[in-house]
Amino acid sequence: MKQADKLSLFFSNEFPFNKEGLDEFVSTFVVKSFKKGEIILENGTIDHELRFLDQGIIREYYATTDKEKNINFFTDARFITDFSSFTHSTITKKYQECLTDVDLRVLSKEIFSTFTNQYNCGKLFVETIFQRIVINKETEEFNHFVNTAKELYLDIMKTKPDWLLQIPQYHIASYLGITPETLSRIRKRI
Repeated sequence: MKQADKLSLFFSNEFPFNKEGLDEFVSTFVVKSFKKGEIILENGTIDHELRFLDQGIIREYYATTDKEKNINFFTDARFITDFSSFTHSTITKKYQECLTDVDLRVLSKEIFSTFTNQYNCGKLFVETIFQRIVINKETEEFNHFVNTAKELYLDIMKTKPDWLLQIPQYHIASYLGITPETLSRIRKRI
């Protein structure tokens, strides 16, 4: 499937409510390729790009000088922008790193703003994305609070099995908040 087709399909499936300006919007994205290990978002910066993952795997994490904590992995076609930083021009606390070679479709904030001013669908897109982010974040935080690492791992097996096939186990352990050795013990008991 061609890259523009994945982006159009995403909008058709996720935001079918308004097609006004969609073809023009999709065609303005620029393809950027990144190599495994490249950082595409860094703590302390402002996210000035709307980024759509077309191909590859990206991990999102927080880091200090002595530790890292994985908070998400992106393995399928979707937007990976830090929308809070992007829409409010605030500094991000996140990092995003390519775990594989990655192809993104990218649109500058300036061009995106032109579309949101020109078409109502742009404003609805931002509102809908924010609602989804808040709901997903709240669900994620609640699950990490009430569930054990084993329960969280079982949930990954059920809802995100691609993670277990494509993401190194030490990254999964970081996401679960446990050591790789503890994850290994959990996997042996399942």
